[in-house]
Amino acid sequence: MHDWLTPQWPAPARVRTCVTTRSGGVSLAPFDNCNLGEHVSDDPQAVAKNRQRLVSLLGCKPAWLQQVHGVTVVEANPALVPEADASWTSTPGMACTVMTADCLPVLFCDRAGTRVAAAHAGWRGLAGGVLEATLDKLAVPADQVLVWLGPAIGPQAFEVGAEVREAFVGQHAHAAAAFQPGANPGKFMADIYQLARIRLAARGVEAVCGGDFCTVNDSRFFSYRRSAQTGRFASLIWLSN
Repeated sequence: MHDWLTPQWPAPARVRTCVTTRSGGVSLAPFDNCNLGEHVSDDPQAVAKNRQRLVSLLGCKPAWLQQVHGVTVVEANPALVPEADASWTSTPGMACTVMTADCLPVLFCDRAGTRVAAAHAGWRGLAGGVLEATLDKLAVPADQVLVWLGPAIGPQAFEVGAEVREAFVGQHAHAAAAFQPGANPGKFMADIYQLARIRLAARGVEAVCGGDFCTVNDSRFFSYRRSAQTGRFASLIWLSN
């Protein structure tokens, strides 16, 4: 059994989505039990079984990435595992896929239901412009773009240093509103969802849904902040045939 999520947003009917959770797999603790990450020291056979189960349940072909907290965006290709942090496709059945455990997964589509994309946005990638780079590759007018912000670390759990705040405020002055003084001197509580919305709005994208999760406080999800040795869940988006 599993309790995977289907994003609630006004995407066209042929745009399909899924966000996995910790349930529905075979990995043992501390990766229990639907870990999809091959890079976290889990049993490779368990990860392979979890990925096979994902494919059999969803009926799509996930295009996995080797994520590096960068801004490279590639065309989704299930036959390759490129070093990138976002992918896009217009080919039915190929699923743009990102894995996270506190970082922000962002799903994109156009209102016509002809192109989709997924981005992995930790604070470095977000500040570096991974969302903007994804919009560039999606090549759709801003008013035709729909976005869903998936499960990530919430604003009550994301304590960062002053350098993180400066990385955003230096680009968008009003990003200061996404940071509140933390309990520790020189620290701030960051709202990664608000930061994503600010950057998307700066590119003219206003149709943004989601952003109401906290992976640290919601045990359905893997969280690196909660437990450094943990698995990864996946957010997928694809076009049906």
